[in-house]
Amino acid sequence: MQSQSFTQNQNMHSQTYEIYYYREAVGPDIAIHHHSFYEVYQLLSGDVSMWVDGRIYPMQRGDILLIHPQALHRPIIHPGSDVYERIVLWIKNDYVLSLSDDFTNLTDCFAQTVPWQQNLIRADHDDAQITAVGNHLMTLVNETQSSALGAQLYANGIFLQFMVELNRVMAKRCTEEPGCTNLTKPDRNRYGSSTADVPAVQKTPISAAAIPEDRSDAGQNAALVSRILAYIGDHCHEALTLDRIADSFFISKYHLSHTFSREVGIPVYRYITIRRLMLAKQLLECGVPAGEVCYRAGFNDYAGFYRAFKAEYGVSPREIIH
Repeated sequence: MQSQSFTQNQNMHSQTYEIYYYREAVGPDIAIHHHSFYEVYQLLSGDVSMWVDGRIYPMQRGDILLIHPQALHRPIIHPGSDVYERIVLWIKNDYVLSLSDDFTNLTDCFAQTVPWQQNLIRADHDDAQITAVGNHLMTLVNETQSSALGAQLYANGIFLQFMVELNRVMAKRCTEEPGCTNLTKPDRNRYGSSTADVPAVQKTPISAAAIPEDRSDAGQNAALVSRILAYIGDHCHEALTLDRIADSFFISKYHLSHTFSREVGIPVYRYITIRRLMLAKQLLECGVPAGEVCYRAGFNDYAGFYRAFKAEYGVSPREIIH
């Protein structure tokens, strides 16, 4: 495989899927971000954890992580890490739904709910299905980089096989995990299409019960920040201040700011803005007028909302509607 040059771009140009293979001696500093498509991330080498909506997934070589549309995430590259090598696959929702049928919804692998770390597929060379998933990713990279006859056709076939195997892995897990649920039929209005009901921001529910008990200071801080993230997700459309959040958790503003920035990687106010912009984009995609969206998403004035939206998404709010 030929390594590609990493960029900070988080936008898809294809209407189907895009796959990238990256390898660097020093991993790039990637800020928390989100996008409107699915992401499949496989770590090939390096000492890396993935932060996804307040949960930290310590990654091992060969692990695969499924990242849902609108999930805030970023890699945490630990000091002294070896060469950072990974495969990143981006997938458009409409495309993978078009490959589904009345009996198999290929987006179910992203929609399943399993207690704690439900998105992580641990590399297991004794499991033929998991091995097949990893092999398909490697082959998909090679074929998309190939100039051989029929390479793109072959890649498309491998992509379909990959999605089927991925769903089989997750369906098998779902039968083994208590409390796991999944959807069974394609829903072509899911995640972004216009519907009669305006959706709330897609987010992973976070509670103290969902977090493994850790009595260390680091564990307690992580649990606290997870609850704060959930609180912000529920109240981002309201007037949120550091005082209000700190009072809600009986902590000082200093402790809130310091702990949050260390655990999440960005200040509290930046996280609130991102959540509001995510809500605003979903409202706009459902046809809500931009002037109304501004206030329903928690912004105080349209000028400030416009600047923040344009800076985050590269287009104006009204361009999203049209």
